[in-house]
Amino acid sequence: MAKTYLDIVKYMVEAKFSITGMVDKPDIIGAVFGQTEGLLGDDLDLRELQKSGKIGRIEIDFQQSNNKSFGKLYLPASLDRIETCILAAAVESVDRVGPYEASFSVEKVEDTRSEKRRKILTRAKDLVKLLLNTEIPDSKELSEMVQSEVRTSEITTFGPEKLPAGPEVGKSPEVVIVEGRADVLNLLRNDLGSVIAVGGAAAVPKTIINLCREKEVTVFLDGDRGGDMILKNISSVTDVDFVARAPDGKEVEDLTRKEIIKAMRTKIPLDQYHPGYRQRQEYREKPNREEESFSNSQQDSYSRGPKPEREQYSKQRYEQEPKHDRKPEHKQEKSSLTDLDDVAPQPIKKEPELEHQKPALESMVLTEYLTGLDALSGTLRSRLYDSTGNMMKEVPIRDLLSSVQSSSGVHAIVLDGVITQRLVELAIQKGIKAIYGLRANPMPKKHQEILLYTKEHGQE
Repeated sequence: MAKTYLDIVKYMVEAKFSITGMVDKPDIIGAVFGQTEGLLGDDLDLRELQKSGKIGRIEIDFQQSNNKSFGKLYLPASLDRIETCILAAAVESVDRVGPYEASFSVEKVEDTRSEKRRKILTRAKDLVKLLLNTEIPDSKELSEMVQSEVRTSEITTFGPEKLPAGPEVGKSPEVVIVEGRADVLNLLRNDLGSVIAVGGAAAVPKTIINLCREKEVTVFLDGDRGGDMILKNISSVTDVDFVARAPDGKEVEDLTRKEIIKAMRTKIPLDQYHPGYRQRQEYREKPNREEESFSNSQQDSYSRGPKPEREQYSKQRYEQEPKHDRKPEHKQEKSSLTDLDDVAPQPIKKEPELEHQKPALESMVLTEYLTGLDALSGTLRSRLYDSTGNMMKEVPIRDLLSSVQSSSGVHAIVLDGVITQRLVELAIQKGIKAIYGLRANPMPKKHQEILLYTKEHGQE
């Protein structure tokens, strides 16, 4: 087929044929012209149309076998759709080639301009990308569909493993690690360019290990058990700085822009992360959460200790407090149920172990700190208190260490997170006497000069 056909024709008629005899190409073409002559009138006569340049040269691609000839016929045309289809039907009317019977059947009428449309669309995408790189885009004027297509096309590969990644991974000081290619595409659509996928390999790719050592890394997990397994796999072989997580039951590739922004803003340090934190946060958002909290987790904890011992402990604590710090009697009763539910059994059991500590440690289990710990539940924030139980400041957990370092006069720390060795050492250095949290990491040694209290185990 001549290469000029693609430049002049609009449609290509493709028909297959079968002839019960051995014939040549000129025989087939002659039969088509001869048997359609005068059939459709002068306006659609093949010879006249070819002279005027409205159809191109008929091309034949055929084979011969067992005294038969069969193959395909191609008829290029620059007519409109209706006239082209009429010509195609006329080709099917040819029933003899020379002395042999023949049958022609049109398989398709192809619009050859589709190739031009594809080139136009590709060029349009390139021009939009150029505009986005050189001009400040006006989101109201750009088509949402084209913009999404352009951002998706920016996905590339990174490292010798050719991991799916955004275009900014190599040059950005911060990197977001996700599970698969679809997660990368979704984050790219929402303007996160420094993102890379772990891929499907069982072992952590060396590229990921190197990135974790060189850059500040956030692992963005799906809201299922698989996400926690990936985090465990990565953190076991390299350093991870922060953890962000999709809502429960959702995957990163399905998140909306709002959900992505929220997850990234509430990311937490790795040493503060534990798999249940997302569920606990959503549980706090349910209606009547204080009643539900008591009827479930706190009530279970409350039932662990014998009732007489709990009442005796509450009475002893109340008598130890200065009179001016005591709350009205009816409020104190509420405190003993809600604030001390996770506290009372543990101090009673551990009293023999704490005989060698200063008596001041017992008085540090103050209602203000316990109330603050309950109020912070599910917020991923922390509070600093002075020696009188007054709150000095409230900061996100990710800023806690720097806040403690820059503050003075801090008596206690309350946080909706994990008490780590690093936090304890800094607190001792700053003269802080107590830390209250959800749970505590294992400590190489016991620190007698500071009280550690957790919701899981009470006073430690």
